[in-house]
Amino acid sequence: RGGQRSVIQQIEEGWDMSDGEWQTPLWMVSQEPDLNNLVKYLQNKKEEILEDPDSSHQVRFSRAEIDAARTAFSRMVRRGEMRLHRLCELTGDAIFDKSYARQSVVIGQRPGSNGQGQRFQLVQPLSGEDLYALTDLDLGSRQLERFKWQQTKGHKWTRAALVANFVEYEALEVNKWGVFKCISRIKAEEEIWNKVVDEIFEIDSIVKREKELRHLSRFVKDVFGMKVVVGDEEQARRVQKHLEKMEFTDDDLLSKGVPVLDETKHVKVVEVKDYLTETSTTTKSSGWRALKSVVMWWDTPIEIQLQVLRNYHRERERITKESHSEFKARREELRDLIASGLPLFGFYRDLLQWLFRTTAADPEAPPPTFKNVVVDLID
Repeated sequence: RGGQRSVIQQIEEGWDMSDGEWQTPLWMVSQEPDLNNLVKYLQNKKEEILEDPDSSHQVRFSRAEIDAARTAFSRMVRRGEMRLHRLCELTGDAIFDKSYARQSVVIGQRPGSNGQGQRFQLVQPLSGEDLYALTDLDLGSRQLERFKWQQTKGHKWTRAALVANFVEYEALEVNKWGVFKCISRIKAEEEIWNKVVDEIFEIDSIVKREKELRHLSRFVKDVFGMKVVVGDEEQARRVQKHLEKMEFTDDDLLSKGVPVLDETKHVKVVEVKDYLTETSTTTKSSGWRALKSVVMWWDTPIEIQLQVLRNYHRERERITKESHSEFKARREELRDLIASGLPLFGFYRDLLQWLFRTTAADPEAPPPTFKNVVVDLID
């Protein structure tokens, strides 16, 4: 490489992953050195550019390292999905006394003008084999592939769009906890460059700090989550306490293929926020209410929501009716607002898109440009 140093070489010269000195939320989720080395490199470059914008800066990558980071991201999502589903199964066994049905739920949208086609819901029994053989996105897409619509006779047949999909664990009998169902959901449908750039620029912190952006906070999305639906608020608080103290036996864990470790025998609560009681400060405009906690289990951060049945149905109805294109537009509005005040953020979004998607389709595609920054992609 003629003396050129790659991302990994530059990182290893000045920083060791094993030191544990740099642990971001993405690192907590991924535990993937290839991905996190790339993020750290880009974060360092961001600081250099912001500190001295008038000097010349060089940003250099190798194709092998970008391929490795892309593979690491996919591996991170698959591993996180598997662990989330294992926790849901263990929780289902504990709360439902192993009496529950597992099913895949898909919300789709028929083609229509301006993205306003009619929405519908599909529910299908889900085997353990399919649950772990396919990603959540693949589960939803596979169900929708079975349906096509013809707007009018003579027009071409078109497929529905995937709006949302979940895996539900539904009680078959009344249980002492008053739990109707547990639901797992993966929020990893965003493209990789948005995830990485959000991490580099600490979007969560920016949204919390900047008052004018707070109304968009629900569009800064976590990755892995579980929802527990109960009858009333008293049951929600009781189940929350039970989940915090719940311990899995060695036999419980081994029956689900989970290693017996201190971090798998119980969940470690990181934080709890009470949005259950309806007040002007806690109730969102959508009417959403829940007990919301973040836990660590098997080295994976998972968000758990305890939600009352009536509120759950209100939320599901909103998902069914709300325009998915509107949701995505508002999510992008957040990023556009940040980019307008911090142009480097917009450049980084273009840069990561070029690295992860554009160059995969066209290796000779030119990189995005930014004042005083030279981008090199080496073989």
